[in-house]
This record gives sequence, structure tokens and C-alpha cells, in this order.
Amino acid sequence: MTLMKQFLGAAATLALLSGAAAADPALIYDLGGKFDKSFNEAAYAGAKKWAEETGGSYKELEMQSEAQREQALRRLAESGANPIAMTGFAFGDVLNTVAPDYPNTRFVIIDAVVDQPNVRSVVFTEEQGSYLVGMMAALASKSQTVGFIGGMDIPLIRKFACGYAQGVKAVNADAKVLQNMTGTTPAAWNDPVKGAELTKAQVAQGADVIYAAAGSTGIGILQAAADANILSIGVDSNQNYLHPGQVLTSMVKRVDNSVYEAFKEGPELSTGTMVMDLAKDGVGYAMDENNAKLVTDEMKAKVDAAAAKIKSGEITVHDYMTDNTCPVE
Repeated sequence: MTLMKQFLGAAATLALLSGAAAADPALIYDLGGKFDKSFNEAAYAGAKKWAEETGGSYKELEMQSEAQREQALRRLAESGANPIAMTGFAFGDVLNTVAPDYPNTRFVIIDAVVDQPNVRSVVFTEEQGSYLVGMMAALASKSQTVGFIGGMDIPLIRKFACGYAQGVKAVNADAKVLQNMTGTTPAAWNDPVKGAELTKAQVAQGADVIYAAAGSTGIGILQAAADANILSIGVDSNQNYLHPGQVLTSMVKRVDNSVYEAFKEGPELSTGTMVMDLAKDGVGYAMDENNAKLVTDEMKAKVDAAAAKIKSGEITVHDYMTDNTCPVE
């Protein structure tokens, strides 16, 4: 009987240990919400894919305010979630504070670099993907005036804008690139009304293709562009389907793959900084049945040729964040 009790005790201990080893991963979305049809939703798609493939489950949190960042991270870490992924550069400072308090928890931050031994930092070469859609904008434009509307005015979004302008100018040095940012606070990610107003203003200045890099604000930008019967360019997720035949393409940022791979690796995932560039399929442009008639074979051939040169190093796209300058306006 005693042996049986010992055996059962050992079995219970093993069950607890195996439960700890198989801790559920977690995902925290940035402001703008899980279903922003852009950045956050791309992260959700990666988590969902992992859950469907493995039958596993994961925790998720949608924040309502900036003040919740640290609380959300600590709550998930205390719950045993591992790894914990988060979308957005704004988690950077908070994660730098929280990560040392949970040395056995792995964290994944997308769009920022946090130098801690238990953190994987995933950054993307948005300038490369934006260059390609900038080329496409210039090739599609009839007015020689194209636009860019960003969300919050931060270096990361300037990086999108600068890459886009470089791509436009590579096709047409005389083209005009209009640029606006939605705001200077995190509210800029979730203001479709302001996005629509900025779009109308750019249309009034002659823009016939507008690239939106603004989170949920982009929904208003793409809608206003469709209403004005001009072309738009989506961002992060493939947004071509939102207005079939009127979204020229989308600059796809494979946030989904980054979350999926992190969840797949689990609590033992490798740490350090991962740079997801064009060569690693970290960024690119979207083609599907919704924009097939908008992109000619000639346009696609030119953009793909440039993509090959970027991958080989023959073309270097300037990264705004290296020196806070852009070589073209």
C-alpha cells in the first residue's frame, strides 16, 4: 500500500511537472484591438494557426489603455504563460523592466529590441517592403502624385514612409509624394475618421494612390480612397479583400509567422534579435484575386526584379531609423 501511495505521489508530481513544461503561450495585442485588420490581426492569425495545428490553447489580452501594459505582462507571467508574445514597440520599456523579474519566462516582442537574456526581439525591414509598394504606386499612378498616411508620428512609421518614397522615386524621379501622419499619441492608431479626412485632403491635391500605415486608422483611409475612386495600398496584413479592385496591393509584414514560430518553439525558444527582411520573407507585397486586374505583368516584373536586387544587395534601401533622415522627399 505504501509503495502504491509513493507511486501515485510520484505520478502526481510528474503530472504537475509535465503541465508546467507544457505551459500555454500568451499574446498581448497593442492598442487598436485584435481585429484591426492589420498589425494586431496578423499576430492573431499566427496564434490561431498554431492552435489549429497543435490543438493547443493560448491566453490573449487586449489592452484598453497605455497604463495596462505592465499590469498585463505581469499578470500573464504570474499565470505561468510561456512564452509571452506582444505586438508593438511601445512594450519596449515595460518589457525591459518586467523581463528580469521572470527569468524563467520567455518573452517575444515584435517591432522593438529589448536586450534581456530571456527576450526574443523581432524586427522587420519595413523599408524594403515599402520600397516595393512605392514602385507599384508610381507604376499605377496617372497623376504622378501619390500619398502616404501614417499612424502615430514615430521613427518606425517614418521608416515606412521613407522606403515608400524611395520606391516611388526609383520609378519616377519627378513624382510627388504627399505625406501626413494621423497624430502624435497612441490614439493615432485608432482614428479612421481622421484617416478619411487626411485621405480626402491628399485626393484634393491630386493623389491617385495612397499607402496607409496606420493600424485601425487605415480602415478609414482605404474606405475614403475607395469612395474617391482612387487606389490604396494596405499594410501589415493582406488588406486587398477590403475593397476588391481598389486596393492596389498590401505591404505584408509577416507578424503572423513570428508569433507562430515563437509559439511552436514554446518555453525553450531561442532569444536574441531576429531581423525579418525580404530575403527571409519577412516583408513583401500581396497578390491575389482581389488585385490581379490592377497589377499588370509588366508592373509585377519590374517590382520583382527590384526585389531580387534588394535581396542580393545590389539595391540598398535606406532605413530612416539608422539616422532619422530620408534621402528623398
